[in-house]
Amino acid sequence: MRLSNDADHQPEDGATPYIGCVIVTYRPSHAPLLQQIEAIRSQVDTITLVDNGDGSDLPVFPEDAGIEIIPLGDNFGIAHAQNIGIGRARDRGASHILLLDQDSLPAADMVARLIKGLTDLQGARIAVAAVGPQYRDDRQGMASPFVYREGCVLRERPTTEPQPVHVQADFLIASGCLIPIAVLDAVGDMDEAFFMDYVDIEWGLRAQYRGFASYGIPAARMIHSLGDEWIAYKGKRFPVHSPLRHYYYVRNSILLARRSWTGPEWKFILIRRMLKQFVFFSFFVPGRRAEHFRMMTLGLWHGIIKRQGRR
Repeated sequence: MRLSNDADHQPEDGATPYIGCVIVTYRPSHAPLLQQIEAIRSQVDTITLVDNGDGSDLPVFPEDAGIEIIPLGDNFGIAHAQNIGIGRARDRGASHILLLDQDSLPAADMVARLIKGLTDLQGARIAVAAVGPQYRDDRQGMASPFVYREGCVLRERPTTEPQPVHVQADFLIASGCLIPIAVLDAVGDMDEAFFMDYVDIEWGLRAQYRGFASYGIPAARMIHSLGDEWIAYKGKRFPVHSPLRHYYYVRNSILLARRSWTGPEWKFILIRRMLKQFVFFSFFVPGRRAEHFRMMTLGLWHGIIKRQGRR
């Protein structure tokens, strides 16, 4: 872990964070989105909602919600929408960016706990890329782990009692992630070549390569829906995405493994995980196996020929 001597990567002493929340939507369900807005509006300074559509699928928000809505007119992917929102929040003077997906529900004190964790880490002169909450999918019931690499294996940081104040991770999921603007200036925005899936992992690993570490804050909590459904297999539960999502998963695994700064251990992990997912969803998951196989095979080919962006 590199200790930072660069004052530009730390907030000024005593400065109050000005938090710009960026919410990305695509054909959202109205009730959960309105619930999310109600939960987050008092925790942040500005809200920019970027819709991967023409905005016609959005609910009517309360007049006093203070939401700036940016409809993109088409689906340009999660990375592009996040970058649009980040740019707007930057223009509005945000010192920190909070990213949220449309299907996440933050706890009432989530942002305060993230800021406290970030401030403590920065006070120890640690170069922090981002901090994120521990989330739970109510359909699965268990709290999410924070993941780190040990050799060529991914492991999970224990977050059971006694609960640690913070845990280091190689990456965080984008939703709920709090990122200082100064870090985005140093690391760069989200990589739009990925369109969707692996966008947050790519950014986290890129930040790590450039000397910034990501941290989970277990006391910060969020409800988050992962996958279209969950299935049980050999005593374990797995999230299942659509065949199109699995296309991006396979393709982007290969694209990330081909990045010049991706180390050999991560290259091995990415390809091994991709192959395991390919076999599992093509041959062992009930329903739509042929479609999963076809889309993942296409993703494999597009990863080999370096096709990027939207399929």
